[in-house]
Amino acid sequence: MRLVVDLNRCQGYAQCVPLAPEVMRMLGEEALAYDPNPDVSQRQRVLRAAASCPVQAIVVEVDPPEDRDSL
Repeated sequence: MRLVVDLNRCQGYAQCVPLAPEVMRMLGEEALAYDPNPDVSQRQRVLRAAASCPVQAIVVEVDPPEDRDSL
């Protein structure tokens, strides 16, 4: 799983932080810090955090399973 936050779009509302506190945190009042490669165990929390962003600044890329056939 890969997490990308467009920090130019992010407005620092911090609605994502309580939903994925092990992955995202605020530095000061406006700067978001995040783990770009969170553990797969955080998947649901990260997806909820991304969905909560009012400016849609968070993109979650989920890799397909390794055993899945390529098309």
